Amino acid sequence: MATLATTDTQRLTTELAEIWPRQGQWTETEYFQLPDTNRIVELSEGVLSLMPPPSDLHQKVVANLYRNFYTFVAEHDLGILRFAPLAVRLWPGKIREPDLLLVLHEHADRIGDLVYGSPDLVIEVISPGTRKIDRQDKFYEYAQAGIGEYWLVDPENETIEVYTLEDGVYMLWVSAKQREQATSKLLSGFAIDCQAVFA
Repeated sequence: MATLATTDTQRLTTELAEIWPRQGQWTETEYFQLPDTNRIVELSEGVLSLMPPPSDLHQKVVANLYRNFYTFVAEHDLGILRFAPLAVRLWPGKIREPDLLLVLHEHADRIGDLVYGSPDLVIEVISPGTRKIDRQDKFYEYAQAGIGEYWLVDPENETIEVYTLEDGVYMLWVSAKQREQATSKLLSGFAIDCQAVFA
C-alpha cells in the first residue's frame, strides 16, 4: 500500500510539473502566474530559480539592516525601502528579488504593485547557497540595470562591502568588518556599524 501511495504521488507530481514550461522556456507571463509563496523565486534567461529558505542568521541580519536603513530613510524622507520577496524587473525576462531595496522618491515611477523597476540601492545578504549568484551573476546584472549602489553583506565572514556604479561598472566604495562602519555614497551621512548588523 505504501508503494502504491508513493507511485501515485510521483505520478501526480509529474503531471503537475508538466503544466508548467520546461527550464529555459519560462516567460514573465508564466512567472507572474505562479501561486503566491513566501519563497524567493527568480527568473533569468527563461530559467526559474527557487532560492533556498533563509536561515535564522540570514533573517536576523536582514532585520538589523532594515531597521537601520528604515530609520535613516524615514527621518530624511528619501524614498521607499522594501524587503524580499518582491519582484524586481532588471530588464524584460530578468526578475530578481534582492533581500532589501531602496527606491528614491524621484524614481517613484519604478514602483509597481506586482513588480518594481530597477531600484537605486540593493542589498544582498549572502547565504552559502547564494554566494556565487550574489557575487557573480547579480554583481554584473545589477550594474547592467543601472542600480547605483550594491551592498554585499556576508554573515559568515562578518563583512560588508559597498559598491557604487561608476561608468557602468561597480567600484568598491568601502569594505568594513568587525568594529568598522559601512557607509553609503548614495545616502550621504548614512553609516552602520558592522557589530550592529551581525549582533
